[in-house]
Amino acid sequence: MVTAVLPLYLVAGLGLSPLGFGLLDGVYNGFSALVRLVGGHFADRGGGRHKTVALFGYGLSALCKPLLLLAATLPTIGMVLAADRTGKGLRTAPRDALISLSSTPATRGRAFGVHRAMDTTGALLGPLAAFLILRATTDGYDAVFTVSFCVAALGVLVLLLFVPRRHEAERVSAEDSRPAPARPTFRSALALLRRRAVRRTTVCALLLGLATVSDSFIYLLLQRRLGVPDQWFALLPLGTAAAFLLLAAPLGRLADRLGSWRVFLAGHAALLAAYGLLLSPWHGSALPYAVLALHGCFYAATDGVLMAAASTAIPQELRSSGLAVVQTGQALARFVCSIGFGAAWTAWGDRTALGAATVALAAGAAVAYAFRPTAPTPAEVVPA
Repeated sequence: MVTAVLPLYLVAGLGLSPLGFGLLDGVYNGFSALVRLVGGHFADRGGGRHKTVALFGYGLSALCKPLLLLAATLPTIGMVLAADRTGKGLRTAPRDALISLSSTPATRGRAFGVHRAMDTTGALLGPLAAFLILRATTDGYDAVFTVSFCVAALGVLVLLLFVPRRHEAERVSAEDSRPAPARPTFRSALALLRRRAVRRTTVCALLLGLATVSDSFIYLLLQRRLGVPDQWFALLPLGTAAAFLLLAAPLGRLADRLGSWRVFLAGHAALLAAYGLLLSPWHGSALPYAVLALHGCFYAATDGVLMAAASTAIPQELRSSGLAVVQTGQALARFVCSIGFGAAWTAWGDRTALGAATVALAAGAAVAYAFRPTAPTPAEVVPA
């Protein structure tokens, strides 16, 4: 709900420039990179505290929703968004580790696909709820933030009461029979980069993240191209979410069959096609549907698939920390992209900025294809 209205709230409601919005969007999407390693590290310590750390992260993000009601300046909004993204950074790797440790290598792509599909169900309903609230209330943004907090609090309660903990002490992983170190460290997590597969996965995620324009900018570009009224803006994420929801599980299963990297790179080809449509002279009524469908296909083919690919080479005792290393590289790259794209938009205009991002994405995809992980050496294989 908040993601659906935040770009318009900041740009139209508070009058931020594209550069100012780019700075805040960079904070919103990239600040979590600073704490992902921390979340992964604490989740792996003591035999696995994945649920505990994830619960704290989700709770912190929930508490930030009502604080948006009090923030009206760039510094205060930045602090609230930083706290919200801290919660995201803490929870993401432990949550993905829970999914990875609860599945087998043969079904991991499907497991992440099902999770992303369920997550996207909420992302699909959120913009619709925000749209209805904006139309039904006078002070619409405040109402959206308040209702969002109530929903987030309910989600935290469900996580606390119904999601089982990962019982590492009671279940010997079928993936890793080696003795686990008692207390994983930051050094041991960073040492995973010595593994060829982990290192190449991280580098590819970083390169492609540097050219991945944030969702908010995509929606703002569509609004400018088509003249979408402000009250309809919150519906734009619905197109992305619908495509993501429909394709996440099928593409996850396809990644299990054909290989994660084929699907991952194909997803970036879909994003490249979306950029091309936004740059094209076409103004047909089908343009937003095509762009949003490609945008959702990009997420379905990359989000969970990347985590499934990375999990293959990361041992159980460092699963959260290892996934956090990959996620940190990607999040930092997207942080840089948000700031750079906002600055380029301010200086040169939206079309020139998007053209530069398109060239960068094509170059990054070519390098990632050449540098993508291949079959690991025997020393790097996580025993099954």
